[in-house]
Amino acid sequence: MSTNNNVIASLSISGEITLNLHSLNNEGGEGNQVITRQVTIVDENGETHTVNAISGDMFKHIHVGHLINLAKEKELPLCSNCKVFNPNRLSSGEDLGTYFQDNENYTDSQVVGALIELCVVDDTHGVLVTKIGGKNKNVPRKSVVEFGWTVGIPNKNNTESYVHTKLVADSTGVRGEGSNEGQNIFHRPANYGIYAFVCNVDIYRIGFNDISRKYNLSEIERENRYKALVQSLLNAFVNPQGAMTSTQKPHITNFNGVVAVSSRATPAPTISALNKNFAEEIKKITENINKIENGAISLKPFNGLGELSGVLAELIQYTPYEIPTSET
Repeated sequence: MSTNNNVIASLSISGEITLNLHSLNNEGGEGNQVITRQVTIVDENGETHTVNAISGDMFKHIHVGHLINLAKEKELPLCSNCKVFNPNRLSSGEDLGTYFQDNENYTDSQVVGALIELCVVDDTHGVLVTKIGGKNKNVPRKSVVEFGWTVGIPNKNNTESYVHTKLVADSTGVRGEGSNEGQNIFHRPANYGIYAFVCNVDIYRIGFNDISRKYNLSEIERENRYKALVQSLLNAFVNPQGAMTSTQKPHITNFNGVVAVSSRATPAPTISALNKNFAEEIKKITENINKIENGAISLKPFNGLGELSGVLAELIQYTPYEIPTSET
């Protein structure tokens, strides 16, 4: 058990991240052209902009990959699907069927308790259980970790397209059939810009059964999962493993923003960097919340990935908040 007196219930990260020459997220392809993912947003003046974007699903995928590796290293529990990075997780595995093989009258609360116990990924990233031992079921587990779209700030992002060819020895010509034989020619995007990033982690919900309103893990088990969760968050920024990173690893040149930390049930505030005054807004919100609950929120500004790593290294020593239950 941690000896640190600092308690953390939730944390949020709001910031501007500069990415160059990346293709982390794409819509798919049209012919031999890979199409970069774009979304439409509205600015503070009510004007719309179409900008490059990286979905929250992509960052969850990146975070889960690092969490699985850490879970294996630190011997945290994983279900059979998560061990092999199967996105179905417990929803289609036999783990729950084996768990309840001697109990056919299980409740939804017991199902949530079982998935929390069986797997750190299902506990923290959520899952929809659809089948248990061959029987259809519908039991959701809401994610502890939430990522928003990472979206390009208007007039500060763009994309370019480059021609790529596959070198084939003794090639007799150009072929573009689905056989993937011959010298295929295709166009690949390279995106660049300053992006608004937001994420939130409800630390207090690690191991918390939303149906029974009780914790299904011990204090030390929750602490170990929390440490792995925060370390995986740092790893996701240090080594983002999204689309096309084998040849277009992102050049991350800057990341600045604010980490907000809540020590109570009051959520850590988040404001998108699409608002140029986001840091000042978060500061004002924090000041007002602290007038209501003294010391509930603390802010940790960072300028660069180096400073962010220092903030997360400090927070990893904190103790996860435990929401009061009927037993406490």
